[in-house]
Amino acid sequence: MQNRQPNSSRRSFFSGAATVGAAAAAVVALPHVVPSDAVVPEPARVAPEKGGGYHLSAHVKQYYKTTQL
Repeated sequence: MQNRQPNSSRRSFFSGAATVGAAAAAVVALPHVVPSDAVVPEPARVAPEKGGGYHLSAHVKQYYKTTQL
């Protein structure tokens, strides 16, 4: 009876495939981490000095009418 060992390239292929699968599962399972220096704070919102800003005008009312179903 001959002792045949499995082809080493086949063995390394399946070992590599298992490693890649485990790495892909780990990447999906880990939470997404954002570097702290990439976070940009939003500027503070300050009310306009002359009382500007949003107000309900005829133009805005007309727009609201066009959005109703």
